[in-house]
Amino acid sequence: MNEYLKKVLNGVREKNLYEPEYLQAVEEVLTSIEPVINQHPEYEKIALLERMIEPERIVIFRVPYVMDNGQTVVHRGYRVQFSSLIGPYKGGLRFHPSVNQSIIKFLGFEQIFKNALTGLPIGGGKGGSDFDPKGKSDDEIMRFCQSFMTELQRHIGQDIDIPAGDIGVGEREIGYLFGQYKRIKDIYEGGVLTGKGLSYGGSLVRKEATGFGLIYFMREMLAENKQSLAGKTVTISGAGNVAIYACQKALEYGANVVAMSDSKGCIYDKNGIDLNLIKQIKEVERGRIFEYLKKHPKAEYIECNGEVSPIWEIKTDIALPCATQNEVTLNAAKRLAENGAIAVGEGANMPCTKEAAEYLINNGILLAPSKAANAGGVAISAVEMSQNSMRYYLSFDEVDKKLNEIMTNIFKSCKSAANQYNLGNNYTAGANIAAFNKLAQAMIAQGIV
Repeated sequence: MNEYLKKVLNGVREKNLYEPEYLQAVEEVLTSIEPVINQHPEYEKIALLERMIEPERIVIFRVPYVMDNGQTVVHRGYRVQFSSLIGPYKGGLRFHPSVNQSIIKFLGFEQIFKNALTGLPIGGGKGGSDFDPKGKSDDEIMRFCQSFMTELQRHIGQDIDIPAGDIGVGEREIGYLFGQYKRIKDIYEGGVLTGKGLSYGGSLVRKEATGFGLIYFMREMLAENKQSLAGKTVTISGAGNVAIYACQKALEYGANVVAMSDSKGCIYDKNGIDLNLIKQIKEVERGRIFEYLKKHPKAEYIECNGEVSPIWEIKTDIALPCATQNEVTLNAAKRLAENGAIAVGEGANMPCTKEAAEYLINNGILLAPSKAANAGGVAISAVEMSQNSMRYYLSFDEVDKKLNEIMTNIFKSCKSAANQYNLGNNYTAGANIAAFNKLAQAMIAQGIV
């Protein structure tokens, strides 16, 4: 390995011993950009890599709120403002019990590269809390969001840092957060949060954007390799926005989606998933996916008996992990290969472990990397910000057309970078190199800051 890279990797491991997700994200990027570093020995003198992997700042704060039973609970809130090289910090908020500093840093680091790939002027950040909205009343969620925003509002603004949603933070939570921000600041600053409701500044296609964008990227990747979605069997982990709208767009392209999941288990319906029912269960009733059996008793429900979803045991042509990080392990990747999968599209953030991703690529299975394939959500967030600034709304078709163009261009960037360094179909390395080169140019231009 390049000596400069080796030095940086050793340094980041020593400084972040207890942050495995962050280390995984950094190592995946740095090892894949080695061909670029070999061509630019001058990067070591200006500590370019050391500056790129270190967040500009991390804010950690307490979030107390009162539950319906009168009990006061205290959670921990985070905001990692990772990089403002090419625009204001931009990235979602995640409310989930697993949230810690390592996960928020990994998500923020990924966001820098993802946002650079969109071609839009947005930097990278991420935030959230170890609060779990599942099982909470609307009033409890409102009180938590108001407490969270009471602190977060000190650090954000439409030209500073623009949060959005992520796991556990949907349109309901964004509404409560926006209301509290507006109340404290006494100003209607529409672009400070994205993923807003359509009645107060949100954008059409925002809810669908990450899932639609994933399929647009997959369409381009498959076409480049003389394949298509038409007639292919597809399995999709998750049942949130990304999974639901990836399913919808895959169906539009003629695929047969046979399985979806949540944290408790997965539904396998060999005749094809009833998407309208999934939407009713998850978007309206906020229920569990096993309730699918009430209307489709011939479908099969497979319960989770560990951290790895049983969905990866199902024979499929295309797998779309759209739930959470590291959900596709090496064993899961081997099962997908044994069952004849031709492609995997990362709809979640870093859903394949390092070993799984390497196995898929080395065994000729096309892999659409998350920082490229799931960039549709943040791209349309930037379009939402533009609409807020213009005091103007675009139609669904206008926004969807922009999304299609952005995802097509992202694929072309990944492919071009991979071709430049003779990396074949390694679109993961292509995505990292394309984004890194843009960020490196900006960093050099702005001096030692």
